[in-house]
Amino acid sequence: MARDPAETTIWTRKFFQFVAIGLVVVAALVAMVLWTTKGAHLRLEGNVQKVRIQETGEDSAVAVVDFRFRNPSDVPFVVQEVSIFLVDANGKEIEGMRAAEVDVQRIFQYYPLLGEKFNPVLRPRDQIAPQESMDRMVMASFPVSEDVIQQRKNLILRIEDVDGVVTEIAERKD
Repeated sequence: MARDPAETTIWTRKFFQFVAIGLVVVAALVAMVLWTTKGAHLRLEGNVQKVRIQETGEDSAVAVVDFRFRNPSDVPFVVQEVSIFLVDANGKEIEGMRAAEVDVQRIFQYYPLLGEKFNPVLRPRDQIAPQESMDRMVMASFPVSEDVIQQRKNLILRIEDVDGVVTEIAERKD
């Protein structure tokens, strides 16, 4: 017994309507799950407030980076590692040697042109509570002259959580 072509077209149309409605329902469910769990996604948001540079030798200089960041998640962010990278005018990435809190105090005393130390140093084991914002600083020594740092494309802070989540806060060069 042969089917009427008009009846087949109706069934095909209904099938595709059913599939389209199913896809919309599934997409809505996925969006709802992602929306309700967005606070569980560990990350930091932030920006560089100020960069100060001081030449310490012929081919060495320190950079003091003051930055503000926020933990928008519902989970505490526990710092495991803090790194700072200089992207020079040629696009080459150079890692800086981060200074410890004690060294930061000495460098500020030895080089008064750096100005005041406005913020505490961000250190490993520092904890950023959920929804908390804070201002911190990082100081690093680079094996390049002050001019190379002045002509940089960018400075990038990489902050790693104890669970392996890595956040980068990049300077916005205007």
